[in-house]
Amino acid sequence: MKKKSLAFIFFMPFIAFAQIQTVGLFQYDTDAFDGYKLFSPDEGTYLIDNCGKLVHSWQSNYNAGNAAYLLEEGTLLRACRIQNTVFSGGGSGGRVEKREWDNTLLWSYNFSDNNYHQHHDIEPMPNGNILVLCWEYKSSIDAIMAGRDPSALADNELWPTYIMEVQPQGNNGINIVWEWYLWDHLVQDFDPSKPNYGVVANQAELLDINFYSGNGKKDWLHCNSIDYNAQTDEIIISSRTLSEFYIIDHSTTTVEAASHSGGNSGKGGDILYRWGNPSGYNNGSINDKKLFGQHDVHWIVDSLQDGGKIMIFNNGQGRGFSSIDIVNPPKDGSGNYFLNTNNTFDPDSAEWTYTDPNPTNFYASYISGAQRLKGGNTLICDGAHGTFFEVDNNKTQVWKYINPIINSGPLSQGTAIATSQNGWANATFRCTRYAPNYPAFLGRNLVAGAPIEINPIPSNCDMSTTISEQENLNKNKELLYITDLLGRKTSHENNKILFFIYDDGTVVKKLLLE
Repeated sequence: MKKKSLAFIFFMPFIAFAQIQTVGLFQYDTDAFDGYKLFSPDEGTYLIDNCGKLVHSWQSNYNAGNAAYLLEEGTLLRACRIQNTVFSGGGSGGRVEKREWDNTLLWSYNFSDNNYHQHHDIEPMPNGNILVLCWEYKSSIDAIMAGRDPSALADNELWPTYIMEVQPQGNNGINIVWEWYLWDHLVQDFDPSKPNYGVVANQAELLDINFYSGNGKKDWLHCNSIDYNAQTDEIIISSRTLSEFYIIDHSTTTVEAASHSGGNSGKGGDILYRWGNPSGYNNGSINDKKLFGQHDVHWIVDSLQDGGKIMIFNNGQGRGFSSIDIVNPPKDGSGNYFLNTNNTFDPDSAEWTYTDPNPTNFYASYISGAQRLKGGNTLICDGAHGTFFEVDNNKTQVWKYINPIINSGPLSQGTAIATSQNGWANATFRCTRYAPNYPAFLGRNLVAGAPIEINPIPSNCDMSTTISEQENLNKNKELLYITDLLGRKTSHENNKILFFIYDDGTVVKKLLLE
């Protein structure tokens, strides 16, 4: 049976504490999941190892806009920010690029004109297509004709959600293979003379055009994430301002997606399931609200702990603390999402939640994300503060890293990070960890370089994934002896933390797993 060796290597005496630390690696315990972290806080996209050392990077001419994905073939799929005279706001993107491992631009397309604009997220699909999350432009006349209250048009226009599935063509073309428009799935009880008039509480499958927060700004939904479930052929999107997420059927044709019938569900493009704020369809009060300006709503990979369930970064806007929540939507015997007799969806609460032991110590007011890892650990991106950390099954922190990149470039170690009302200047939309055996890394040079920050703290930290790799690192050293946690000399033992003492003065902390 293969074993895995997780190791810290450091010189004795350890000198890192002589320098004030503000960025980079703060913690790396043996219970952390080995892998490489991808994040894109500026024009660059960075891949670091568990020691916070740069393994690879890509460079674009455009700032992040905002999501980035490392695909299995080793290419980078990334949303970029471009200017648009109609659409400008938080999460704006407009362009998607695909780059080779060596940074060669393979394909790009500007999803942006006067009628629509990509924002926040994209979703690579198993067939090579891409789901693109967009704003669609609707004038005040369009909105009023659809039943919007004229007094709730603060910007005299609306930007409803529009999703397109595209197949990249050549170097800069697309083939649109599927589309879904939220505008086709509205209900309102404001004006009986207008279309979509009905009883909002009886139509959970439709979105009330007059449910909004604040004074009814144009980006009244502010959807910030999109995910695809290949097993069920469904799409999930998250609305920050309405504090809800929605699941729709992707098995439809574009024509069916604009209707209320068709597809595997038989419901066309209507909402199959919604959760987080039942007052959005007049079936609850503020006390029933479960989500608070959430981000990164996605299905957990089936092979992982809690696979198939939905993970949410619940920002806690208005609540004062953030949490990572997991919900498991119940289904009936036919595989349909179960709707209660009072037209609400279960569950009443999340079945798993992470908060800081002192909840207000963990609060990211915007962006952010989370990812379930192999073995049950959870990677968390406190995006507002550019802080990535990992907790184990016991919700104990086992790894922590602070992004050193701000708008002007990497900070020097020890330099204070500028702050704002929303967080820190190193804000990061999301980070993703990829296992060492991820197909994108096959045949790639993954030799770690220096940390990203300038003037890093000296450290011999090394991420090792196999005993053979660790032995290669130590081939020029002579092992003097091994001790346990109490300093007693011992021999190799599995499933225990041991210290390997070498003749060059280094000490390696290892956990050998059977």
